[in-house]
Amino acid sequence: MKRAHSDFLFVYSSLRMGFQSEKYEYIRRYFSFEGNAKVKGLLSDLGNYPVATPTDENYFIKGELYKINDPNEFSFAIGQLDDYEGVSPEMDETATYRRELSEVYCDDGSVVDAWIYWYNGNVAGKPVIASGDVIDYVQSKS
Repeated sequence: MKRAHSDFLFVYSSLRMGFQSEKYEYIRRYFSFEGNAKVKGLLSDLGNYPVATPTDENYFIKGELYKINDPNEFSFAIGQLDDYEGVSPEMDETATYRRELSEVYCDDGSVVDAWIYWYNGNVAGKPVIASGDVIDYVQSKS
């Protein structure tokens, strides 16, 4: 049975350090980089941006694992990220993403439960990003 809480966060897209976005600066303020990691899932290209969906199959999404610097700030920090990811939309809107605990496979061989933002929409018929790496994919498109 999975724990109901974790101090870890797995990011695979615009929140990764490789994007050097202002949102990454937020991550860096509240979380410490633990290492590169991967999670079972599929990346799909929606046209404007890639999204992740979980799978039980042997497909992996590459990303980064972070740990909260101060556990007392976790609720605030994750709440800000929930807003950014559209987890709690207005009454007449649908949530774009959902935050769930998932098993994350670290490059050092360890496995931890970490929060990840999974896409909440339909990806049927959308191209799958075979590499499982958003940064590689974005760079190959430009």
